[in-house]
Amino acid sequence: FPLAGFLFLMAFGRRLGEPIAGWVATSAIGGSFLSTVVVFLGLVSEDPDDRFFIQKIFTWVPAGSFSVDVGFLVDPLSIAMCLFITGVGTMIHLYSIGYMHGDPNFSKFFLYLNLFAASMLILVLGDNLLLTFLGWEGVGACSYLLISFWFTDESNASAGKKAFVTNRVGDFGFMLATFLIFVGLGSINYDDILSRANELSTTTATLAVVLFLLAAAGKSAQLPLYVWLPDAMAGPTPVSALIHAATMVTSGVFLLTRLNPVLAEAETWTLGLIAWVGALTALFAATIAVAQTDIKKVLAYSTVSQLGYLFLA
Repeated sequence: FPLAGFLFLMAFGRRLGEPIAGWVATSAIGGSFLSTVVVFLGLVSEDPDDRFFIQKIFTWVPAGSFSVDVGFLVDPLSIAMCLFITGVGTMIHLYSIGYMHGDPNFSKFFLYLNLFAASMLILVLGDNLLLTFLGWEGVGACSYLLISFWFTDESNASAGKKAFVTNRVGDFGFMLATFLIFVGLGSINYDDILSRANELSTTTATLAVVLFLLAAAGKSAQLPLYVWLPDAMAGPTPVSALIHAATMVTSGVFLLTRLNPVLAEAETWTLGLIAWVGALTALFAATIAVAQTDIKKVLAYSTVSQLGYLFLA
């Protein structure tokens, strides 16, 4: 639905103008929320051991022994994420209709919001690492577009660039770790990773976990890659709420949770490393928040601190 909303607004957004473009985008994400609730209820009615479904759409990359499908993985983890991406997202879209009133680029703002929601859903529903990476890059690009939405102001433009560049550091880790998983298992599908993680050598698993931690730290603003998030609050308030408090910043935690079997195969010190990164970030960011005078900065550092707790958990 958000992808359809994005394409529709790209074609007719300017013509529709305010406030219809906003209502179209809100309806798209609202429909997405209702669909997720239906799937959630279907999943709850299943036996706990059977709550794992893969819906293949089409083959995306057929290249010799390397084949990647566009498929969606439905399990308790992905649906829990979808519920709050679409639920919180609907509220924020609704709020934005009033917040962006009178802005000359009203329809463009909702175009970006819908694309962000679509990318975030691809990230959590993708049934393989490459599809997750597609969503991962999509939310990175959208965060750049949304943070620097009012780009005529120098501070907004540089905040967007800072977020984009910092996230690239983490994405480098994601790519290398994906290559390692493929070399180790011959597959990057979660189905194979979850069932055959024990085939990975301890060294490969350890290196993959450290690289995935780098990726997660970039996206979830952990030490030392937390620097982009406080500046990102320069963007419009609904963007701060959607990206930096509710959805995108949790994708790093989601990634590590999804790859739980790989973590189990790695050296035990990697789990300690994740916990220490989380604990230090929680303490460090909360200490900085105490000294802030701008309310949005306080919220930003508080968010970084809370994300630290998630990593620790």
